Amino acid sequence: MPSPDRTEIEVAYCTALRIAIEQGTRGFELRGAVSLAGLLGEHGRQAEARDLLAPIYGRFTEGFDTADLKEARALLDKLS
Repeated sequence: MPSPDRTEIEVAYCTALRIAIEQGTRGFELRGAVSLAGLLGEHGRQAEARDLLAPIYGRFTEGFDTADLKEARALLDKLS
């Protein structure tokens, strides 16, 4: 089975992120943003990735010891 191209993956991540935002599920919004930001960062779009992820991460006020927030912080550090 052929692997999907980067554009298809980006569209899927954008769709997942949009649904999470519409449903108000911050945890899934963070996961979607981390996935999309990671993809963008891998393809030289670090500023766009950082601009996407930073505000979502910034809305969290607790739980920074959870795996999802640790992963988001590590990605933001990598994108800086």
